[in-house]
Amino acid sequence: MYLIKVKGVAKIPDYVQLRDDEFTLLAYFRVDRPDKSLEKIGLADKAEYIMEAVKNLPFGQILKLEL
Repeated sequence: MYLIKVKGVAKIPDYVQLRDDEFTLLAYFRVDRPDKSLEKIGLADKAEYIMEAVKNLPFGQILKLEL
């Protein structure tokens, strides 16, 4: 699974994309509101781990997550 952190501009907030190994979009959510999206794709139990990775990831970078 891949994690991408996208920088928002002006009124558009920062977002996170979660993609599978074929780079298909699994979830797209605001950095400050991950709960519903992660729950919807069955990763609510991994939310803390994912959000810690988001916090440390620079904008525009891609990180491969091992879940």
